[in-house]
Amino acid sequence: MSWATHYIDKLKSGETVQFRPRGNSMTGEINSGQLVTVEPINDRGLKKGDIVLCKVNGSQYLHLIKAIQGERFQIGNNQGKINGWITRNSIYGICIDIGN
Repeated sequence: MSWATHYIDKLKSGETVQFRPRGNSMTGEINSGQLVTVEPINDRGLKKGDIVLCKVNGSQYLHLIKAIQGERFQIGNNQGKINGWITRNSIYGICIDIGN
């Protein structure tokens, strides 16, 4: 079980979640330990720059959509690292609020 599995399960059942992600990969957008609110994506249109809770190559991330090609989304952090390409099926939620 990875760090976000519990939150992903709640998002899949339609719940909005709040948590405090750890790490520095999103510094400048989200600081380590900062409270975020993530809601299910449902039929929402996704765009470049959205922060999403997703899975790329088996790893879970709260990272940015860096590019979109048709039905594929390129995921990366705010420090220039690219995680890879995924489809909408691997995106579970979108960050709607970044608090303290």
